[in-house]
Amino acid sequence: MAAAPALLVLVVAGTDLLTPDWLHVSPVMAAVPVLAAALLPWRATAVLALGVLVVTALLQWEAGSWGHPDSNVALVSVFVVGLTSLAACSLRQRRERQLHRIRSVAETAQCALMHPLPGRIGPLALSGVYLPAESEARIGGDFYEALRTPYGTRIVIGDVRGKGLQAVGASATLLGAFRDLAHREQSLTKVAEQLDERARRHIAALDGDPDAEDPGDRGAGALFTERFATALLMEFPPGEPVVRIVHCGHPEPYVVHAGEVRSYEPDQPGAPLGLGDLLAARPAAQTVPFVPGDRLVLYTDGFIEARDRRGRFHDLAAQVSAHAGRPLEAMVAALRRDLVRHVRGDLDDDAALVALERLP
Repeated sequence: MAAAPALLVLVVAGTDLLTPDWLHVSPVMAAVPVLAAALLPWRATAVLALGVLVVTALLQWEAGSWGHPDSNVALVSVFVVGLTSLAACSLRQRRERQLHRIRSVAETAQCALMHPLPGRIGPLALSGVYLPAESEARIGGDFYEALRTPYGTRIVIGDVRGKGLQAVGASATLLGAFRDLAHREQSLTKVAEQLDERARRHIAALDGDPDAEDPGDRGAGALFTERFATALLMEFPPGEPVVRIVHCGHPEPYVVHAGEVRSYEPDQPGAPLGLGDLLAARPAAQTVPFVPGDRLVLYTDGFIEARDRRGRFHDLAAQVSAHAGRPLEAMVAALRRDLVRHVRGDLDDDAALVALERLP
């Protein structure tokens, strides 16, 4: 694409030389600096604009129309278009620099809010992917974290309802709470209860009720009916080939065992974070086998509710089955690629996925 303006100069000049004298295509040269302003730096645009002016004058001289009124008008038009293109190019580069700074800030905020997953924690190999609905935002309402704690490796993946800065603030609050509670609370269900309490306090403050200090306050709970977060908490006790799972209204994870893919449906599903006081559903931990060679795939609803242009949902289970034989990193990369291809790059919701494998 960078060579397109120069190529256009050659094509227009050659065409003008080969056509009869009564047909002049040199005015098309005015498109060259416009194209250069959209693709090239300011100096390259200036060189091309000057070159177009010189080439146009030479073509008019060769055709014998130099000095005619229509020739002068064409030269002035090319000159004015060149100056306008330089101004547009300067504005474009300034906007690109601003966008670059904004992206750098967004990437820094993302790293500060949601730490990159480690490749391995003890006997667990991990790999994750995050796709925000707003491609320039870099971060949204989905979140995940993996921590080594005195009680084993603990992992959370969640999805805050809604979008925008409020969703980002809620995910930051829940991530910060999980990082504290995962090291402090011995029981994983207690971690889930405390996260629910933090969520209700956060939403009460957002809705202008800072005095709702009692986490069981019905007013604060009622405000959360439109604001909540689903979450899935997991704990891998040291030395035990099992995983403890606490569901908080989140989609069931997939387990890959001996090449077969199935979902772990909870025996006692819990309420989403922020709705515990309304639904009166206490978190419960479910212990399931997780032996060497097994894999777990955790995800947010962006991976299963994404639709293509025909309205068909993305079949994540089928994709996990198709790529289960690949290495963990390659499997996650393939799942990401399948989702982007399914929606043709147009995500309506944030999507996060974490895959884990117990190593021998």
